[in-house]
Formats: sequence, C-alpha cells, structure tokens
Amino acid sequence: MSAEVSFAEVSKHTTAKDAWMVIDGNVYDVTKFLDDHPGGEEVLLEQAGQDASEAFEEIGHSDDARNLLKNMLVGPVSGAPKVVKKEEVETKKVSSTPPP
Repeated sequence: MSAEVSFAEVSKHTTAKDAWMVIDGNVYDVTKFLDDHPGGEEVLLEQAGQDASEAFEEIGHSDDARNLLKNMLVGPVSGAPKVVKKEEVETKKVSSTPPP
C-alpha cells in the first residue's frame, strides 16, 4: 500500500495543473481526469485540496466512477478531520432524544 499523505499536503494541490482530493479516507490525483469529468472540471476544482467525500456521495456515483478512482489513488490520508455524514447525525439526534 502507498505511504500515507498528510491532509496538509493534499491542501496544496488545488489547481487545474495539480488537483488532489480526499474521498473516503484516500487521496486521489484527479488532474488528468478534469477534462473528462461529466460534470465539468469546475466541479472537481471546487473540491480540490479538501475532503470531497460528502460531495462525492451526494451525487451518487456509479460503480464505474468508483473504479476509475483506483487508477488515481495516491494513498491513504493522515491527519484529516473525520467527515460525519448527514445520516449519522440524524441517527444520533433520534437515538439521543428521550421519550416524552
């Protein structure tokens, strides 16, 4: 497996010539995919240098899209804040509410 990449390092890669992002705890170099992304390069550049997990999941990418990521893998991220998905927050709110 590749060496861990710090979140600080990921945050330096934010341009069309060098775009990295984090999805589900892994760092991906999406630079070469910018021109081919069906939603346009702007969508990817908005997320470049950050954790794009939530945005990636909200769109509902296909298995083919997820497979494309494998070719762009840089390595696992270290030092990234944990992204809490909306569903997790809703579950916690419901389960921590005392009955009337």
